[in-house]
Amino acid sequence: MMSSGRSFAAEFEPAVLGRRRAPRAPVSLDAKVGRGGLDRALCKVVDLSIHGAKIETFSALRRDSMIWLTLPHLGHWAARVAWASDFEAGLEFQIPLTEDEFEKLVEN
Repeated sequence: MMSSGRSFAAEFEPAVLGRRRAPRAPVSLDAKVGRGGLDRALCKVVDLSIHGAKIETFSALRRDSMIWLTLPHLGHWAARVAWASDFEAGLEFQIPLTEDEFEKLVEN
């Protein structure tokens, strides 16, 4: 018998999750990022989960700002910039993707 539930959970937690709420998948999706539908800039989604994405962009994004990410086959998706550096940003979707939407994007 195990001495604590904690070690049991760690033993069976998938490595891909770590601190994350959902599995992430490496992708390479051409997308656009903008605010209010006007200033759209090209970006590339390089990592995706149902709750968010990591993007590469040449447009400076500010942490905690709200943006629209235009995803292939899905359209506009509202997201909060969770973190940002010069050419990368982590986004948290306001409405998570469904499993079907996630699979559709990962398969492309």
